[in-house]
Amino acid sequence: MRRRVFLGLGSALLAASAFGGWTLARHGHQPLLLSARDDSDGKHYAVGYRLDGSQAFATPVAERCHDVVPHPHLPLAVFVGRRPSRESYLVDTRDGRLLQVLTSPQDRHFYGHGQFHKDGEWFYSTENDTRDPGRGVLGVYRLDGERLVRSAEHSTHGIGPHQLLWMPDGETLVVANGGIRTEADSRVMMNLDAMEPSLVLMRRDGSLISKEQLPERMNSVRHLAVAADGTIVSGQQYEGDPMDSAPLLAIKRPGQPFQPFPVGEAQRLTMNQYTASLAIHDELRLLALTAPRGNRFFVWDLDSAELRLDAPLPDCAGVGAVADGFVVTAGVGRCRLYDCRGKQIVGRPLELPAGLWDNHLRLACPPAESDLHHTKNVNRISRIDL
Repeated sequence: MRRRVFLGLGSALLAASAFGGWTLARHGHQPLLLSARDDSDGKHYAVGYRLDGSQAFATPVAERCHDVVPHPHLPLAVFVGRRPSRESYLVDTRDGRLLQVLTSPQDRHFYGHGQFHKDGEWFYSTENDTRDPGRGVLGVYRLDGERLVRSAEHSTHGIGPHQLLWMPDGETLVVANGGIRTEADSRVMMNLDAMEPSLVLMRRDGSLISKEQLPERMNSVRHLAVAADGTIVSGQQYEGDPMDSAPLLAIKRPGQPFQPFPVGEAQRLTMNQYTASLAIHDELRLLALTAPRGNRFFVWDLDSAELRLDAPLPDCAGVGAVADGFVVTAGVGRCRLYDCRGKQIVGRPLELPAGLWDNHLRLACPPAESDLHHTKNVNRISRIDL
């Protein structure tokens, strides 16, 4: 499969929700699209692009990255190494300066995702304990000036953790434990006959709140979206027989169990047992999903599960919620905006570079020099977030 990207995009009027859209702190400052990207020779970069498609920076990095995690207040972002990477990269988003190569401890490697706490002082990353292959670890790092310093680790209460997100309280984490054991420096799946995927809610001190599983053991829980009301949606990648009927979308509404989200059989078959990125639009109450193996992009009503869009989009993978609807990218071809405000969802291409992007992308707003002030020895700015 070609390289893919998760794209979050915005304009000067963006959805004002902590989990469903972007909010611009100052109009007239172009947000930066932050992602990992390769060049035609296969070299890896941490990049920032403005909304008009111009490049702000391209920082060479040694390893391929996966997700990007902007700091909640500062012009910083962590480009998280793709599983099983030993490196992640702390970058100044104003100029692309590489501030730190964050190296995983001995007997650990990164699983591709992380999250800053809302106060900006703590960073959490999903990691693999390679002494006990697949045992999920949450690495805990403290931001000290322009460096992240590992302070502790917690169990993710599962195997092979991938994405993690905050619940609306900003103190509870939801973790997608993929359930797959992998050895050090390997993507080889060791336990397909004994997978243990799970959806975990945990406090940031490591204590377990809940752990739920879907009936199909080989249905790996991978990526997540969280709505402002606490609804969690997960996308699965099924590792069993291609002819099996496995729920590739699942949902946990507040006060309800983790269970399949109703997907039409035609759409499920088109997904080819694989989902990529998810996004929830809180104001429009819509759920979007990319299925790159099926070359399809889907949108459902989050509450009624009515299918709103089933569109062809070759090698699509990234999706982000914006005021008008969703932005989607692909490993090849053009990035697209889907306007979901009317009865018919309408897509149009965006003026951004095509191809060679990686799986995820976030948006950060660069500061005006006059707005900068110092907090804990680091410049503090307002941010836009998905």
